[in-house]
Amino acid sequence: MLSVTDLACSRGERPLFKHLSFSLAAGQWLHVTGDNGAGKTTLLRTVVGLAAPDDGSVQWQGRPTQDQRQDFRRALCYLGHQAAVKDELTPVENLMTSAALDGHAVDEAKARAALKAAGLAGSGRLPTRFLSAGQKRRVLLSRLLLRPAALWVLDEPFAALDAAATDWLGQLLSRHLASGGMALLSSHQPVPLPQGGTVAL
Repeated sequence: MLSVTDLACSRGERPLFKHLSFSLAAGQWLHVTGDNGAGKTTLLRTVVGLAAPDDGSVQWQGRPTQDQRQDFRRALCYLGHQAAVKDELTPVENLMTSAALDGHAVDEAKARAALKAAGLAGSGRLPTRFLSAGQKRRVLLSRLLLRPAALWVLDEPFAALDAAATDWLGQLLSRHLASGGMALLSSHQPVPLPQGGTVAL
């Protein structure tokens, strides 16, 4: 279980939110909502340990995440708002490189299978710079198929996706939750999932 208690964060000297508390258990998801600049990305980065809160705590399985960084990292897959792919590499190379850096190396066949599932069959050998914004987003999201993790934290995962890719990601999230996974995500678009909780900023 993920537990966030009395979290407070600021940007510079400007407070973003305070006294924010929520929890996630197996099979549950939460939708982080709010206007641009409200702190959605800051919240997600704080939950995964990439930013320090002004106050409050984040716990995983009943223990502070800072006391079990390796265990929490193994249980987590975080995908930020930016595409976070290298333009000079092919999609296959991007997936293999990110997996290796994450400690879960995959071979070329698995990388190609993930890209095919994401609707990118035949694009694996093109330099990523030739792909559209939506295709780059699908390359990034393909990591979800290759990275075993109980908790998915996704910042604007539906951005730039067309209808088919949105449906694919919705199904992927549904399967993850049905298998006991958890998801914390921000999105300005409607999320094609059964009703989950909401964290409003």
